[in-house]
Amino acid sequence: MSAPTENPAEVDRQNPEAEITARAEAFRNWGRWGEDDVLGTLNFIDPAARVAAAALVREGRVISLAQSFDTNGPQKGWRRRTNPVHTMTDTGVDAERGNQGFPHGIGGADDVISMPLQCSTQWDGLGHIFDHGMAWNGRRAGDVVTSEGDLVTGIEHAASVIVSRGVLLDVGRFLQPETAELPDGYAITVADLEGCAAAQSVAIGRGDIVLVRTGQLARARRDGWGDYAGGPAPGLSLTTAGWLHRTEIAAIATDTWGFEVRPNEFDVPAFQPLHQVVIPNLGLTIGEMWDLEELGSAAADTGRYDFLLSAAPLPITGAVGSPINPVAIL
Repeated sequence: MSAPTENPAEVDRQNPEAEITARAEAFRNWGRWGEDDVLGTLNFIDPAARVAAAALVREGRVISLAQSFDTNGPQKGWRRRTNPVHTMTDTGVDAERGNQGFPHGIGGADDVISMPLQCSTQWDGLGHIFDHGMAWNGRRAGDVVTSEGDLVTGIEHAASVIVSRGVLLDVGRFLQPETAELPDGYAITVADLEGCAAAQSVAIGRGDIVLVRTGQLARARRDGWGDYAGGPAPGLSLTTAGWLHRTEIAAIATDTWGFEVRPNEFDVPAFQPLHQVVIPNLGLTIGEMWDLEELGSAAADTGRYDFLLSAAPLPITGAVGSPINPVAIL
């Protein structure tokens, strides 16, 4: 049986079911790390990979790759996703008025935040997406995620794992050097990813965390959020599934809401087919809404596209995703 095509023009745009199934079966990693595995491709990050990544630190410069977590974020309420609501429960006013009940003049401030775990910069955990009722490693979805949370692959298992070599593929600058921004609806191909890596003189290796900059976030900041959260966007083509599998990367993140191209590459109803292939079948951890602007500028200025990356999720027991503040250390 021939491998699924990596040419978007050859995808059957009337048959998402067949296209998804072909890639799910061709690139499935079930059992690769044992029947009890909860990390998927994060298993590619080993101590040696972290030691090598640490050697990339030369300047000590730290760049946060997180968007803001506040009410000015991009969310519009789809699937009950809202922007963070930050509320003060104790304030400096309370301290000045002396109504906090503390002795000898001490006062303080406290606060609480309410937000969906995937409202801003975040990881999709392995319990986030299912394929025909099946979760990562061939488990029944209902045996994994219940009303009590992800009982098997909760994001807490990755809390001490996601530190490795980061590689920026600035596809926006590579394909659109004048604007550094890909148009909405542009499907990034394997040829684009490999061409960008070659142009940047950077190799993708086992255990790497690949960051794909499209430039959409820069456009949204300039022109307004619009439909950034869920609308048309540049992103990876379904046909990149094989590349994501054979490169043995540990994780991948983009500066867009949904990682893959939107609208999806079909003329009939379809929703996030690449998610359906790579999360439950490859066991690939996906990051979305990362801020790659400062990093992209730094890489363009220095010609350095790899760095130490630390992107630990919050150890929220049973969560299927987590907000993060990933940092690139140059």
